[in-house]
Amino acid sequence: MPKKKNAVAKEEGASASPSPPLSATSEAKKPAKAKTPPLQPSSSALIICRNKHWRYISAFHGPWLQLPPEILENLANANYNTPRPRPIDPAVFFDLVKIRRLVDDATNLAVRAATGVASTYQQMNTSSAAHHAAALGLGIQGAQTKLSRERKHRMREQATQKLSKAYHLDEIATSVAIMQGTSTLEEVASLVLQRSAQDPDANYVHFFHEKIPSRHLAECTSLDVLDEVIAARPTEGELLRTRATVRVFKEDFKGAVADLTEALRVHRLYRQPHTEPKSVMQDGKLYEKLDAPRRFEDIVLKEEDQPSSLEIQLLFQRAGVYLTLASQHVEASLADQVSPTGEAEGLGSPAVANGEKQCTKGSEAEAAESEETKTHTEAEKRVTEARKLVRLNAKRALRDYMAYLSHFEYSPDLPVPVAEEFSRRVNYAAHGVRTPRSHTYTGKPGSPVPGDGAESGTPQRIYALSELFAASPPSDLPPYPSTEVALVRPQQPPPPTFAQTTTETLTYHPLLADALHAVLLCHCLIQTSAKELLRHAYMVARLARLADGYPVFQASRSPARADWLEVLRAGDNWIQLTGTWEYLCAPAPLPIFPSSSNGGSPAPAALSHSPSPSKQLKALPAPGQGAITGADADAARGLARVEANGRGTVESEEHWRELIRHQAVIDALSDDRVGDEASFQRAVKARQLRAERDYRLDVAAHELDAQITRRQIEGSATAESPKLITGPDSPVSEAPNGSESATTSKELATTAHRRWAADDKDYPISSERATAIARWVMEAPPNAGSSGGGGEGARKRKKKPTRKAPGGSLQAAGEVEADA
Repeated sequence: MPKKKNAVAKEEGASASPSPPLSATSEAKKPAKAKTPPLQPSSSALIICRNKHWRYISAFHGPWLQLPPEILENLANANYNTPRPRPIDPAVFFDLVKIRRLVDDATNLAVRAATGVASTYQQMNTSSAAHHAAALGLGIQGAQTKLSRERKHRMREQATQKLSKAYHLDEIATSVAIMQGTSTLEEVASLVLQRSAQDPDANYVHFFHEKIPSRHLAECTSLDVLDEVIAARPTEGELLRTRATVRVFKEDFKGAVADLTEALRVHRLYRQPHTEPKSVMQDGKLYEKLDAPRRFEDIVLKEEDQPSSLEIQLLFQRAGVYLTLASQHVEASLADQVSPTGEAEGLGSPAVANGEKQCTKGSEAEAAESEETKTHTEAEKRVTEARKLVRLNAKRALRDYMAYLSHFEYSPDLPVPVAEEFSRRVNYAAHGVRTPRSHTYTGKPGSPVPGDGAESGTPQRIYALSELFAASPPSDLPPYPSTEVALVRPQQPPPPTFAQTTTETLTYHPLLADALHAVLLCHCLIQTSAKELLRHAYMVARLARLADGYPVFQASRSPARADWLEVLRAGDNWIQLTGTWEYLCAPAPLPIFPSSSNGGSPAPAALSHSPSPSKQLKALPAPGQGAITGADADAARGLARVEANGRGTVESEEHWRELIRHQAVIDALSDDRVGDEASFQRAVKARQLRAERDYRLDVAAHELDAQITRRQIEGSATAESPKLITGPDSPVSEAPNGSESATTSKELATTAHRRWAADDKDYPISSERATAIARWVMEAPPNAGSSGGGGEGARKRKKKPTRKAPGGSLQAAGEVEADA
């Protein structure tokens, strides 16, 4: 009996105390399946769970974490029964509902096992009976029901199984949900492993919840646990997805591609494709005619019939790995060309490098020349091979991103009543009110909810997002960006003919914004023409302004968007965007719904493609105004106006500088490379210096354009050019009259590139991927890495339909490997 009490006390003590950090002494107490490589972190290192290091966590924040599961499920069904394109991808929405229920149930089981009491219902009944017995004077004590050790273990096993199922659905969303819950969940798997060391679910969950030093996932993570779990369950592609994510942290990108490709194969082999149930009209069954307006019942899918989002996750992750592989080969592909003496960068002839005298004998001279020629050929071969890998991996990434985007839809003319109906159903669900039957809408083709169809005139246009980026995109899309100015005054509502009847919409996914901007990065590496890249950029901006995640997600930062902004900045807007990227991607104005509830006339609606009310006073800026891009552009321009006009007070200048510093602090906090106070201060200082340099370049460029325009109007060919704003960071200086001697826009772009490269001296603001892609855009020869070769000669051979065998065979092999 004493031994049993000690064992129970030991177990409860383990459940109450947090797991210790990794050390030589604590590793011996852990189960054999949860071992990790030993690491000696500093005493000030933050010890957190491994799942807090997962990427794209910010993309899954939103109201779905606080909404009750019942309301969340109602919203998911309303989203599924909305005519296409649905506001949110049904697969990820249903996954959120299941993850919330699984995490909530696991929390209930883990807390009950930790406290050692029965359920809340049983506890309330026991306390009530004890209270009444004591009131009658029966002398019965109100003792609560305690759980046995075996029952607590079974409850923890059930909790672990539920958490494992949640991680199988979506490991990023589950990590976010567990972060919002109790800390008891972080220890439940380790307690199960104390008795069942071979439990696959416990090992899988403990892998996410194991405490490691912050920002040391690669050093503190071993793949042994995942290897054993995968060996035990080889038909689950979700485990391969997790191992691929860890391989990315360890920079084993080829292994990550292999795992993701195998996961796709396993998923397509063992999972049946989802097919939407046929509607009532498609089955040929008609409802009986009723006097009241009929409203078809919503389709409620069973859990086994709900769509899965695993394939979407695998395609997105593999595309990102391919893009990283492409950017990694940029440095080798841009190595200096072989010099006339036969030397390449880091590959010179040993005889020349050591300064030896040239041999006078003919045989030795021929041998030296042969060695130099061989070195020259090898260097060129390595550069050519690296350029082929850049283009090949970029094409693979683009193919996977297009497959990812094909799961979502866009419509330029969704009827406003359909959007109003969904918004009304969301409001009713949030307040727990059942949707009245009087609120109906007409179904559209392809919708799971059929309608009367009598009022439908022109059929609604629905496109997959991948179709919008095709070589021949749809020709009936509304123009974007629109340069028309909407002069709408609040006192004068527009005439009824301007009432908004349709609106643009798309299917939202938490990773959609990152995938859209990554498509532009792929086109940069493929060397798509500037005109074609401009068309794709406008399409990305059109879609990004519509993606808001309502009503369950909130906006998040996108790494690919930040990299695209850095590439635009380095190339000085070489594709000539009409306006800054922040302006082009500004959220679209919401449609104004007619106020039909009180019987009044419909409220006036703005034009579908007019700018938002806050930006209706001016048209889109000229192409020259797009040089500055970034989160601190507005603050930099404000500081520029204060200093350029010379009328700003000290207080106003300090105000703008404080805004710049505030934005720099926000950007530095979101930088993954910031790990301590010193790196944080360097990141803030570097961003402040960049913002101050930006405004000088912006003001100088605008002043130069004004001078040239003024001279053209005045027609004065002999007048001297006025002085410009000069300084240590200003690219413009005094120049004599004449367009040839004046500073040209090309020189400004070159100076901007030099200044952008100088930003990385103190602290690299841009990521390695953005730096590599920017170098490729500015330095790579035309058609580099294509089957026809590189250099100027490749342009002349571009129109030939035939391709060399090595390039074609390499591309075909890559497609077979990726589709395997």
